[in-house]
Amino acid sequence: MAGWMWLRCFFGPHLQRIHRSPDQSRPEGRAGRRGWTYQPKSLEKHTDSILGWASALWSLSYYSSPLLLCYLYRKGYICSSKLVPVSQYVGTVLVCLLGVACLRGWGRWKNSEYQQFISILEETRKTNTPSKKKKLGCYDFDFSHWPADFSWKEVSNLKLPSKAGVSLLKPEARLRGAADSVLNSVRTLPCHIISFLIAHSFGRRMLYPGSVYLLQKAMRPMLQQGQARLVEECEGQRNKLVACDGNEIDTMFVDRRRVGGMQGQTLVICCEGNAGFYEVGCMNTPLEGKERGNLSVSQGVPFPQNEANAMDVVIQFAVHRLGFNLRDIMVYAWSIGGFTASWAVMSYPEIQAVVLDASFDDLLPLALKVMPDSWRPLVTHTVRQYMNLNNADQLCKYQGPVLLIRRTKDEIITTTGPEDIMSNRGNDLLLKLLQFRYPKVMTDDGVRAVRAWLGASNPLEEASVYSSYEVDDDWCTSVLQSYQSERGQFFPWSVGKRPQLDSTLNDEYSHLGLLTCPPSLHRLSLCTCL
Repeated sequence: MAGWMWLRCFFGPHLQRIHRSPDQSRPEGRAGRRGWTYQPKSLEKHTDSILGWASALWSLSYYSSPLLLCYLYRKGYICSSKLVPVSQYVGTVLVCLLGVACLRGWGRWKNSEYQQFISILEETRKTNTPSKKKKLGCYDFDFSHWPADFSWKEVSNLKLPSKAGVSLLKPEARLRGAADSVLNSVRTLPCHIISFLIAHSFGRRMLYPGSVYLLQKAMRPMLQQGQARLVEECEGQRNKLVACDGNEIDTMFVDRRRVGGMQGQTLVICCEGNAGFYEVGCMNTPLEGKERGNLSVSQGVPFPQNEANAMDVVIQFAVHRLGFNLRDIMVYAWSIGGFTASWAVMSYPEIQAVVLDASFDDLLPLALKVMPDSWRPLVTHTVRQYMNLNNADQLCKYQGPVLLIRRTKDEIITTTGPEDIMSNRGNDLLLKLLQFRYPKVMTDDGVRAVRAWLGASNPLEEASVYSSYEVDDDWCTSVLQSYQSERGQFFPWSVGKRPQLDSTLNDEYSHLGLLTCPPSLHRLSLCTCL
């Protein structure tokens, strides 16, 4: 029995914190505290530190391996006479690390708190009942060891169109002749190979640096504090969701349905941005907002090709396990999270609304900004083939309310710099959506007027541009309401094609009045944050 317990401790996860549930008695010496950091014994502490440094060095070697191999090759170290001694040294180090891991298992076995934790973890793995899940939720440990709470396989009506998972909106292919297509494929084969290598090596990690182990390790203390706050103060429930591609999604659900009234019946699914984590990310916006403080919040973690699969299982979990209707779900996204958010509302049009904060229309212009001009064809092919984050195209498939928030000091989604507000790709996202929904209004004059308003650097300039066109808000609203009542509410609208209106009214009607239509008309708003 002791041997089995030692093996469980040897292969067990790293325990970080112990949360005290509201109905749990306070342990001696920790009165008044909702949780405490797990304190390992001396042996476990030192051996865990050694293994942690070894893991960090391995991760650093992995990411720098191309440069390291080139250096060793130029120095002549990649040969049998050099590799044999190196392999012996590596083998010795691995044996030593195995001994250190055995000592760490012994140290964990001698700790009563860890023994109690590993027993609860093993019981939950065997039968994941709500009572056992509640006990396991009192511990913060490595997510890879967390038992799965929901899988896409549990939903019987899911039919995937391909092995990759849910369908994505692909760019339209150009028509070619058969001979031309074969010749072009042979000619561009090297480009395809290089694009594949770039996308699956440093390209993916540049796009999503939050997936890099070294960054996660550096942010671990901050993430532990955020995790503790969500569990101990907000009574958050952590769940592991398994997507159709096998990816494991870490989610945090804060249930306010019993105490939040009508607002608590609305679920906000948050999609994090670049290097974002739900412990310290945009999830805090709906939780801490005065008007939305009682909203229930769930969090999904996006990845490049698998982002849509991850968002899909999050929505399925919200509907089939948490019991929310699609019309009671809102999606809030920050920056690059706009891709999963726009995919969600495109694929599930019944969703109540979407909020895109500091997002962009397309990844390609932002990728070209950071790469040399000579790489333009390669970057274009790589983005379109493997990282096609076409937010605007997906958002135009959605018929519901949209709120866009533009950050005027943003350095990430601008193509020149934060001082040039017109280079902010949030402007292009708004224009593309307006042009799709109101094509007869967004003519050349309409686009020119909206661009003038977007180019204003402060609220006074915005008001000046707005007043210069003499927009009559009441008149615009009445026309839109009349159009909606007569012809329905599915976009695109042909409103604006009124031959009987004179040119003055056409100019007046074609401009910014559309931004003030009421919520019943699927309101489109742009909030500028200075």
